[in-house]
Amino acid sequence: MGKGFEQAKNLDASGLRVAIVVSRFNADLTQQLAEDAFRCLEKNGVNGSSIGLFPVPGAYEIPVVANELAKSGNYDAIIALGVVVEGETPHAKMIGDSTGIALLNIAREHGLPVINEIVGTRNWEQAVARCASSETSRGWYAAEAAIETAQVLKQIKEGS
Repeated sequence: MGKGFEQAKNLDASGLRVAIVVSRFNADLTQQLAEDAFRCLEKNGVNGSSIGLFPVPGAYEIPVVANELAKSGNYDAIIALGVVVEGETPHAKMIGDSTGIALLNIAREHGLPVINEIVGTRNWEQAVARCASSETSRGWYAAEAAIETAQVLKQIKEGS
């Protein structure tokens, strides 16, 4: 690919205000996702006091809180974190599909990065692998995506 498709090198997030909405369901994993996202944001310049943490009971409750945060105008990006492990019923698919569509609609309606890292897996081992603390966890990725997308939207709004 040509110029512009390289991974963003400048993730200067100083001045950004970021909300993290995190499910308490599967807290062993979601807490790690939130900690990794928080560490990534701070590493890239977000002041810890500019990061709002909003725990909710489960993944299904994430969109309503994300929507209210987007409407508030207090944040430059929202990160949605959860873990849904497939079971014997179609419940996991329903949660994944409905929250994904809702979060996308919130992002479009408010012109705001809403990063969906509600991790959906077939089993617990896959979930653990995606949430293990590191700079490759889905929490860390979500924070990088929030920063980069906020930067792109800022460029568009500034006309550059």
